[in-house]
Amino acid sequence: MSIEIARSFFLWCSVINYAILLVWAALATLARDWLYRLWSRWFRLSTEQFDMLNLAGMTLYKIGILLFNIVPCISLYLVR
Repeated sequence: MSIEIARSFFLWCSVINYAILLVWAALATLARDWLYRLWSRWFRLSTEQFDMLNLAGMTLYKIGILLFNIVPCISLYLVR
């Protein structure tokens, strides 16, 4: 695999993962009540716990994107 292919791969992975993160954030803010009703069917959660789980999940997902997609992409651009 060439460096150009690896760069393109990590760049597109970053774009796709940030799109997923934006959809998640939009659902968590705009359709919060619907999501809470859906999740409360399966799990007993207070609204505070639901908000905390969404925020923690989005934070961990964003850290994962930074560590596993953006940092390798930047390092591949710095190599050449």
